[in-house]
Amino acid sequence: MTTQRFTLGFLGGTGPEGKGLGLRLALAGHEVLLGSRDFARAQEAALELAQHVPPQRVRAALNAQVAVDSQVVFITVPYPAQRSLLEDLREPLVGKVVVSTSIPLAFSQGKVRSLPVEEGCAALQAQALLPRSRVVGAFQNVSAVDLLAPDRVIDCDIVVCADDAEAKRLVMGLAEEIKGIRAVDGGALENSGYVEQLTALLLNINRIYRGSRTMVKIVGIRGLDTPTAS
Repeated sequence: MTTQRFTLGFLGGTGPEGKGLGLRLALAGHEVLLGSRDFARAQEAALELAQHVPPQRVRAALNAQVAVDSQVVFITVPYPAQRSLLEDLREPLVGKVVVSTSIPLAFSQGKVRSLPVEEGCAALQAQALLPRSRVVGAFQNVSAVDLLAPDRVIDCDIVVCADDAEAKRLVMGLAEEIKGIRAVDGGALENSGYVEQLTALLLNINRIYRGSRTMVKIVGIRGLDTPTAS
């Protein structure tokens, strides 16, 4: 678990995933910037989180300002918006750790399926769009509903994939600051594709077992009885 405090930015941070992760990491002591194309929406989201954390830990900003001011940036926009957003923010994101949480999904007739991505997966597309950033794939399978309930323990594993070992360790440390979460090293960034596709399965299971919010627990890992990033 990391003890360093960061300024964490959320591109598209007004949605459930951005607000949920922002809330949990603000509770862990980090400064959080919630970004949006619409500053009024960002302010509304920041005020919502300020009910649970010291208000100075959460600020509203436009996405472009989030990219400039944050040390670690999370992509929490819906996948269809990812390409145009990252193309516009390529320069301010140079050298930064960028966490891809986007999932390419299609919804049709009550079913969920994964969408093909030319680059292989959403995380690899982010890296292709941000060649001088350090992209990490993580948090694709965690329930935003549970994240937004600040007293709830998140009983799941987060698989973290990256080609940059230092960036991977940093994100694993951040993940384990959320109570109940264990970070699992998922290997290279290309493995994010398997994690992203698993989300479609989980959502289909949720539809079968109505009211469920399934997440992932991995068993049988030798030498991981305690969190690896501590």
